Amino acid sequence: MDRDDPWSVTDRDLHDRLAALRDADATAAVATVVDVEGSAYRRPGAKLVAPGDDDALGAITAGCLEGPVASLAADARESGTAAVETFDLMDGDEWGLGLGCNGVIDVLVEPLDDSFDPLLAALDDGESAAVLTAIASDDPDVPLGARTVVTADGEDAGDDRSGLPDGALADLRDAAAEARESGTSGVVTVERAAGDLRVFVDGVEPTPDLVLFGSQNDVHPVARVGADAGFRVTVASARGARADTDQFPNAHRVVGTHPTEIGDALDRPSRAHVVLMSHNLVDDQLALEHLLTETDVPYVGLMGPRERFEELREALADDGVTLTPDQLDRVSTPVGLDLGDGSPTGIALSIVSEALAVANDAEGGRLRDQSGPIHPRTDPTP
Repeated sequence: MDRDDPWSVTDRDLHDRLAALRDADATAAVATVVDVEGSAYRRPGAKLVAPGDDDALGAITAGCLEGPVASLAADARESGTAAVETFDLMDGDEWGLGLGCNGVIDVLVEPLDDSFDPLLAALDDGESAAVLTAIASDDPDVPLGARTVVTADGEDAGDDRSGLPDGALADLRDAAAEARESGTSGVVTVERAAGDLRVFVDGVEPTPDLVLFGSQNDVHPVARVGADAGFRVTVASARGARADTDQFPNAHRVVGTHPTEIGDALDRPSRAHVVLMSHNLVDDQLALEHLLTETDVPYVGLMGPRERFEELREALADDGVTLTPDQLDRVSTPVGLDLGDGSPTGIALSIVSEALAVANDAEGGRLRDQSGPIHPRTDPTP
């Protein structure tokens, strides 16, 4: 992937850029889609980072709003205040240009300040967060942009802007917990005597892990495609073979491990997606047993035909290990989606596509076979 192309970035790239800008105490603005009615190219939570002296990174539309948003970002950097702008893209001639922007989009444009720090710290620790931001307020004591970040460590507002009132936070805790759990984002209205608030609840999850157990040549395309898809890729080299980062430049991390200790290569087992591709039946058996009985890894892809997996099950049974239905449900073999392409890159796309679908709690089928819209949506007000 061309990391110089601002459109070809992952959430991990955006978070890394935000962290680097904060570390440098740089001036920047962040634009976030907070609400959508009808159709839109990006959904709530999509972000664009706009430093003052550098190109923007990310995309919030298919290109039909980047000009106006750049102007709003410049205003946010200069004023240090947040604003919400509504773009009615139902008129395709004026805005949409047939690019899939056929709805009404609310965009929050705000300065990058220390209210982002609790979020970035949580992501760095591999934890999810819910960012609660007032995008409309009838309470004179709660300005637009007031923010509280909810993490595993509690609630934090930072020093650069106001936090949300305690009473409002109490009403938002269930929504925040759901957002942290699901990684979804949306608007919640809080009714209060002092004035109602519209709060954008942004669920942000850390980068999912893709762990490749093996060190043969077929690991390389899977690592490359996995990194491009936004995974944090770890190559776990069986028994220490080729445990060299120079051998796998597309991996974020390369470790040597024994199959019975593969769990030690998982920083966050509950968010890890493991593919066993050692091409060694004994090593795969030992790794499979460890992953299914000693960790809560949600996905274990196994290279090879179904017959190979049956051999592994029989070998495990001979060792007194009978896999439960829940454990079997975590195994995917043959690994991957049916793309009909047996080339190394095609196989890698198949494997990573399935892992990505599991990470996003999706089925991975053809969109044309779905009934209704691609994403849940609300209809535009007539």
